[in-house]
Amino acid sequence: MTRPVPLLLLLLAPAFALSLLAGRVWIDPAATPNAALILAELRLPRSVLALVVGAGLGAAGAAMQGYLRNPLADPGLFGIAPMAALGAVASFWLGLEARPWALPVLALAGAGAGMALLALMAGRTASGTSGIALFTLAGLMLASLAGTLTSLAISMAPNAFAMSEIVTWLMGALTDRGWGEVGIAAPLTLAGLACLTAAARGLDALTLGEAVARSLGVEPQRLLAWLVLGVGLTVGSGVAVAGIVGFVGLIVPHLVRPLTDRRPSRLIVPSALAGALLVLVADSAVRAIPFVTELRLGIALSLVGAPFFLWLLLRMRKGLA
Repeated sequence: MTRPVPLLLLLLAPAFALSLLAGRVWIDPAATPNAALILAELRLPRSVLALVVGAGLGAAGAAMQGYLRNPLADPGLFGIAPMAALGAVASFWLGLEARPWALPVLALAGAGAGMALLALMAGRTASGTSGIALFTLAGLMLASLAGTLTSLAISMAPNAFAMSEIVTWLMGALTDRGWGEVGIAAPLTLAGLACLTAAARGLDALTLGEAVARSLGVEPQRLLAWLVLGVGLTVGSGVAVAGIVGFVGLIVPHLVRPLTDRRPSRLIVPSALAGALLVLVADSAVRAIPFVTELRLGIALSLVGAPFFLWLLLRMRKGLA
């Protein structure tokens, strides 16, 4: 079994260095005018933010897959990211986006409300087979509802500028982000990762069944509370600063799971590192591709994630045949 954490750290180091230089105009620190200023104020915060957002989404996906024992679980597919986006869209619709607290607070509130609604709808039975199915259906319903309400907000936008801002932001990107966004996302994501780590032992026990987990001292409702808080913080903070960046939580647990012993607790940290690496590389790529305008990060990852999701479905179908 490969030790994934050292391997991922080894890959992150050159990827981070490359992300500081990559772009429509590549930077040569020795020759580019004002290279130090560009790196410190533009490239460095964007790269750090890519690490933070990717780590939060990767860890949230791993935790949800471990709790539900469902390899298709993802914060976006289960409505958490759409609910966070709905909260953020509300700040644009209400004209509050100029206030620095409004967008992150409403995005976090949306993510927290999404997880709380899932817990209320299916939380008491989510550890059983029927409960997992109920949790899945509730998540899909929540994603559909959030998407519908977001479309309603766009169609009823108070002016064309607000509608344009909402649509552009929903595509997901790290363009023009700075240290202010890092200051918002980093502490919230770290707090969310701490909550998910606190739930790790319970996730391991839950793989043996709820009865065995209870005999080992795991309280399912407390475990769910840690997950609600952890996923809400990691996903909500990511959506607050970057918009919708989909499929990270779905893809990275599958990439790193073969490198671990497949216990949920051993997957959270590697998934966080792999998520950070994936978003960092994707953001570097969209900056470097010579399009007329920069390809949005959310679109680029969806172009990768949708075929991956289809491949995963086909593989699961083949395994059941």
